[in-house]
Amino acid sequence: MERLSTTRQPVRQKHPAKKEVDEKKTDGKLQVEQGTTDEALTDQKMMAGEALDRRNIWEPSVYYALGKESFYFAGHEISIRESMDTYGALIWPGAIALCQFLENNQQQVSLMDKAVLEIGAGTGLLSVVASLLGAWVTATDLPDILSNLTFNLLRNTKGRSRYTPQVAALTWGQDLERDFPHLSYHYDYVLAADVVYHHDCLEELLETMRHFCRPRGRTTLLWANKIRFRSDLRFTECFERSFNTTLLVELPQQEVRIYKATARE
Repeated sequence: MERLSTTRQPVRQKHPAKKEVDEKKTDGKLQVEQGTTDEALTDQKMMAGEALDRRNIWEPSVYYALGKESFYFAGHEISIRESMDTYGALIWPGAIALCQFLENNQQQVSLMDKAVLEIGAGTGLLSVVASLLGAWVTATDLPDILSNLTFNLLRNTKGRSRYTPQVAALTWGQDLERDFPHLSYHYDYVLAADVVYHHDCLEELLETMRHFCRPRGRTTLLWANKIRFRSDLRFTECFERSFNTTLLVELPQQEVRIYKATARE
């Protein structure tokens, strides 16, 4: 079976160790930490419920059957294999919204013959669409996600795209300059969809965005996300302080926003 090119050796995700609670902290401090924990548990339950319910949101334009969703973008039917085992193996609303935006606004955002990097590629839907629109794509995610990502990219781009998409392991905030030195790796566009939710790596995500979108680098970042939680809004505020940003699209019914961003000089 033909395999997609893989540009990096996988590295295992190292999640930050949780700090033990100091028994000498004041009651007020402990209550704040408990509140944060409760918020995280509530958010995780909401994400799990959405994962079960979201298959009905986009019907009839999308149909769901046996862990597979089918779409029609860029003149092709796209079949995506999913898994309920991890959020990264599911398709979320921001990815669909950004695919629709890219297809419908090709004069505004032309990906033809452009170098495109997707961070947090998940199932690969967005990278597939970018490839079908003529881009040279590198799709990245954690090592555990790459097998399904590679499968979906190969299934949907072979014989259809101008360039064979690449697959690479990327752990946000780790070894960025070693694995993707900015003098050697330049991308016209960085794509990110549904990468912000209640997880422990939001600072690392922002650091990764900054690494690939440097001043005078002429890289454009397109970020689409469903805004669910207070942590999403806090990240958005940090994002807007870090980059020159434009809100391209806001979909109130889906609670999805699409931002365009470039590095501050």
